[in-house]
Amino acid sequence: MDKKFFNNDGLYVAKNILGKFLIRKYNDTQIVTKIVETEGYMGIKDKAAHVYNDKKTDRTKPLYLEGGHIYVYLIYGMYNCLNLSANVENIPECVLIRAVEPIKGFDKISFNRYKKDYTELNSYQKKNITNGPGKLCMALEIDRSFNSKFILDSDLYISDFYIDENGEKVYSDDDFEVVESKRVNIDYAEEAKDYLWRFYIKDNKYVSVK
Repeated sequence: MDKKFFNNDGLYVAKNILGKFLIRKYNDTQIVTKIVETEGYMGIKDKAAHVYNDKKTDRTKPLYLEGGHIYVYLIYGMYNCLNLSANVENIPECVLIRAVEPIKGFDKISFNRYKKDYTELNSYQKKNITNGPGKLCMALEIDRSFNSKFILDSDLYISDFYIDENGEKVYSDDDFEVVESKRVNIDYAEEAKDYLWRFYIKDNKYVSVK
């Protein structure tokens, strides 16, 4: 992808990154997933954002970097969540990646989540393998060691295409309907809890909350 894409505002990036491929690279294999659900956070005036009122701390520093830098934070003391900075430096907007659809590397994804091969999973486990921000971070082994890295330069990256088993490029397809809805689990955010800043691919079974 063109790095300039991430210099757009948080809502543009959150909506237009749907359908792109989130890829985790290892020495011997790759995990390929498709981004199917996101949320946009619009910086210092967004009461749901970590940087509301320009709260710049060691934790939130990655959000102040140029768009496309990784910000991983912990929820409930145990689950990592993957975010990408958006806009330009010192405008701390961001995108939360809420859910992805597995495309390639099913056994590695399954082992990361359940310590089992994919064929050993029941239907409930398959449905819930990457349909939430904490789940996808487990599946792709995303932790805070990725903080402040650029999403196009690290072992975790986003692309318009991936390479299939036949060595052919498979490009992202934008032939889908985007649903706009309220963000999840931000009831504390007063009027901001009602903003329709959550975006997902309609009818995709890996979306976290329908």
